[in-house]
Amino acid sequence: MKSSIRKTAAVCSALLTLGAVCAAALSADAAYGEGGNGVGTMEYLDRGVYAVKSGDGMFVSWRWNADDADDAEFQLYRDDQLVYVSAAGKATCYQDDGGNVGSKYRVDTVVNGVAVGSQECKFNSDSQYFDIPLKKPGAQYSPNDCVVGDVDGDGQYEIFLKWDGVSKDNAHDGATDPVYIDCYTLEGDMLWRVNLGKNIRAGQHYTQLCVADFDCDGRAELITKTADGTVDGQGDVVGDPNANYVSKVGRILEGPEFITLFDGMTGKALDTIDFPVPRGSSEWGDGYGNRCDRFNGGVAYLDGERPSAIYGRGYYTRLTWSAFDVVDKKLRVRWIFDTGYDKRAPGYGCGNHQVMVADVDDDGKQEILTGSNCIDDDGSLKWTTGMGHGDAMHVAKFFPDREGVQIWTCHEAGPWGCSLIDGETGKILFHQNGRKDTGRCCADNVWAGNNGSEFWGAHSGDMFDGAGRKIAGIRPAMNFLIYWDGDLEREILDHTGIQKMTAVDKTETIFNATGCLSNNGTKGVPCLTVDLFGDWREELLMRTNDGAALRVWCTNISAERRITTLMHDMQYRAQACCEQSSYNQPPHPSFYLGSDAALPARPNVRLNNAKFIQQSHSTR
Repeated sequence: MKSSIRKTAAVCSALLTLGAVCAAALSADAAYGEGGNGVGTMEYLDRGVYAVKSGDGMFVSWRWNADDADDAEFQLYRDDQLVYVSAAGKATCYQDDGGNVGSKYRVDTVVNGVAVGSQECKFNSDSQYFDIPLKKPGAQYSPNDCVVGDVDGDGQYEIFLKWDGVSKDNAHDGATDPVYIDCYTLEGDMLWRVNLGKNIRAGQHYTQLCVADFDCDGRAELITKTADGTVDGQGDVVGDPNANYVSKVGRILEGPEFITLFDGMTGKALDTIDFPVPRGSSEWGDGYGNRCDRFNGGVAYLDGERPSAIYGRGYYTRLTWSAFDVVDKKLRVRWIFDTGYDKRAPGYGCGNHQVMVADVDDDGKQEILTGSNCIDDDGSLKWTTGMGHGDAMHVAKFFPDREGVQIWTCHEAGPWGCSLIDGETGKILFHQNGRKDTGRCCADNVWAGNNGSEFWGAHSGDMFDGAGRKIAGIRPAMNFLIYWDGDLEREILDHTGIQKMTAVDKTETIFNATGCLSNNGTKGVPCLTVDLFGDWREELLMRTNDGAALRVWCTNISAERRITTLMHDMQYRAQACCEQSSYNQPPHPSFYLGSDAALPARPNVRLNNAKFIQQSHSTR
């Protein structure tokens, strides 16, 4: 195994000598073909029915998938009695005042009067949540970042969980606990545990989880950074099991670094190669591993059809990104982007404490947004604003009547404050100065009283419209967002509370995740928000107070509109994987959603099950 790892490293090292900014395409295109028709391969999903206690009855919710007919009718049965018919265009949820936790629900799918499918509800609860019991690696550990993927192809997601024990920020010395990654079913079965070992330091910026069905065989895989001593989910060791590169001050500045592909069902290490960009140290701007060990990671549809893993190294100075494909259960380096150490190189120092992806130029292929940079699908630099690195960024279609996507980002360097940027060109649509390092910002359509989205950040105590005009003299919480209630405006998630903007200068708390804690200190973020099951609203995954369980909170608020599951939107699906990276930010769909616009067109996708069904849908 080691000889093949060294061979890959030699190839990547040679590529890095090609120039300050390089994008090297390797063998992925030859194996896959050119792609790029914009028909993304998405996961087959089941109906995803859940029922939770609501008032004196039960609230039942289920998915409308991309492969369902536009005019599909859904019939909800309680104990074999028909209680609700969701005709074409009607919501896929129902408040059943005659039901109780003992009721047995099923949803039949009917097309042109013929039943084409039926699925029973798997998740009934006498509260508004489901608990997934966890097995702590040690008393000091707490559940942290999560990602979802379907590891067995049954249409139901499993949860990949990273544990947080004694961890350190890159700027601080000190030994850390080992990093563990678990995989759980929604029913609470632990499938496997990976121990990344003593040679991976624990902290928000060291380990990122890239999870997707990378080879489109119907089952998800995990790709992440490993080292000598990593133990896979079958108990096998990657590299040298006896190696110890931890320094006296708890740093890891030497020794080989790997990228490993893990089987999602078993946790088995399927392939390991050298990390394509070696660490170095002082050349990055310090001698203790702060800048060279700042990682980001996630998933992007770089060819428009299949997901690739993306892994970034550095952002304060030298900025690098590597893209990986999976071919025949082996890792292939697709390309490497590298600014090198030249401060004059375009994009140098313009990274971010997170990553987002989107198709910014409408060619069917996704680009990588790093804050002040956009890296094209082929690994070249598409544009840079030159405004340095930042903490937070939101990438979305913020306006119903403007083409393309936009980026709302705050600046920790360069001109402080916040900027709204055109996704295709990098043009600054408006910028508002700040008086100091601006560490937070947020944007989305959260208030129906303004056309388009609202924008706010730590640079000001106000809220602004898309032209940079003040529309409210309040600044809501900036930590997170969630689709929760029944209208088309989004809600604000702050620690354990969900807030609704009810007037131009007013927000109200409409929900609180009692018995739970948020993650990462003042950042106050959940383990995950994602359209896990049920209709298009998002579920809230948080750790319980004792850290013994993941609590999955579900909305029990009725909606009036039918919308395809967000997880069949290519941008939302990819951003949901990027959500776990470093300073977590919520995923955004590729379309504008609001009461001031028509509902979005249905996604044109194919599914990764054996049939590879391809559907073309009309606008609704």
